[in-house]
Amino acid sequence: MAYHLPVTLPRPARRRARAAGAVVSVATLLALGACAAPEAPAAAGGPGTPAAPTPTSTPTPSPSPSRKPEPPQLLLVTQAARDTLAVVDPTDRRGSAVVDEIAVGAAPWDVAVDEGSRRAYVSTAEGIAVVDLGTRERTDLFPYAHQPDRVAFGEYRRGGLGLAVSPDGGRVHVAVSTGDATFLETLDADSGEVVSSVPVGLRPFDVLVSDDGDEVYTVDHDGFTVTVVDPERERARAIEVAPFGREGGLASFEKPHYAVLDDAGDLLLPYQGRLLARVDPATGVVTTTELTADSHQHGVARADDGTLVIAGNGPFGNAGSGPSIEVVGPDGTDVVLATDRRHETVAVWRGRDGETYGVLAGGYTQQEAWDGATVIPLDAALDGADESYEITIPGRPQAVVPVKEDRP
Repeated sequence: MAYHLPVTLPRPARRRARAAGAVVSVATLLALGACAAPEAPAAAGGPGTPAAPTPTSTPTPSPSPSRKPEPPQLLLVTQAARDTLAVVDPTDRRGSAVVDEIAVGAAPWDVAVDEGSRRAYVSTAEGIAVVDLGTRERTDLFPYAHQPDRVAFGEYRRGGLGLAVSPDGGRVHVAVSTGDATFLETLDADSGEVVSSVPVGLRPFDVLVSDDGDEVYTVDHDGFTVTVVDPERERARAIEVAPFGREGGLASFEKPHYAVLDDAGDLLLPYQGRLLARVDPATGVVTTTELTADSHQHGVARADDGTLVIAGNGPFGNAGSGPSIEVVGPDGTDVVLATDRRHETVAVWRGRDGETYGVLAGGYTQQEAWDGATVIPLDAALDGADESYEITIPGRPQAVVPVKEDRP
C-alpha cells in the first residue's frame, strides 16, 4: 500500500553559471505542403443568358495530419533508504513531488521501464520487483540466482544493482553483487526464470543494452572496466576504462560510474569533469575528449538531440572544483552550472510544455545526499542561464527514469 510521510523542504541551492565554448542556436524548419483544389465547373446559363464568369479557384492548404499529443511524463524514482518506488510529478514545487509510492522491496537501486507491457522492473536487496504501471502495484518479486544471505541498505549492500530491459521487453538484465563477486543475471521478463548468469566486474552501478538487444554492458565501478556480455552464449569480455590509471584501487575516485549509449552504439562515460571516455564495444578501443567541470562525476543522461547532462559532486580525487551540473550540447557547447547540491543519477524528462529537462536525483551514494532532485531546462542551460529548481522526494532518491503518465 502506498504511504506518504511528512517531509521538510530542501534549502534552496545557490548557483553560479560559468560557460565554456560558444553557444550555437540551431533552428529546425517544418515545410508544410499545399495543394490546389480542383477548378469548379462553369455555371450553365439559361437561354439568352450570358455565361457567368468562371470563378478562379483559390489554392487551399492541405490540413496538417492530425498528431496525437504525446502523453505527459512523470518520473519513477527508487527510494534507496526505504522499500519503495516513488511516482513523481516534477512540476510540483509546493511540497513533496511524490504522487504515489509503491512497495517494491528493501533498498531499491535501479529501475527500468518496458512501455510495451506497461511494467517497471526494480532491482532491490531482495529480488527484482515487477510493477504494474496501470495499477501502481507490485505484482511479483523475482529471486536472484545469487540471492543475498541477508538484507541490508547502503552502497555496499548485496543484491541487485544496475538493471536494464531488452528492447523487445522479453528479458531483464541485472547485475547482482554477492559482496566479493558480481554476476550479470538475465531473467525471462514474464516468468522470472534466470536464463543465464555471467561473471562481470565488481559492483556495476549501471547496466545498458545494445539497440538490437544482442549485447549487454555493465559499468564495473570497482573493476575499472566495462564488460560486454552476450547473454545468449554466456560469454563476456572486459574492456579496461581507466583514463587516469588504477592507482588507489578500491579507494580511487577515478573509477567508472554510469554511461549512456550514443547513436553509433558507443558508450560514453564521464570522468572527474575532465574527460569523456568513448568506448567502442566492438573493438574495445577507448578514446577521450575534454570536459570542463573539473568535478567528481557520477550520473549522465543523453537527450534525443545528443545533449549530455552530467552530475558533478565536488573536489574528490584529481578533480578540484565544487559540485556542478555540466551540460554539453551536440555542437560541443559546454556549460557548467555550479551548485550546492550533490547528485547520483541523471535522467532526461519531457515537460508538459514540450521542453526538455535534465533531472538529477539527490541520493548521492556517499555523504551529503539529500531528499530531492534538481530539474533544469536544457535549452536555457546551453544559453548559459540557470533556470533550475528543486523538488522534494523523500527516502534518498537514487535512480530516476521518465514514464508516460498512466493514472490508475
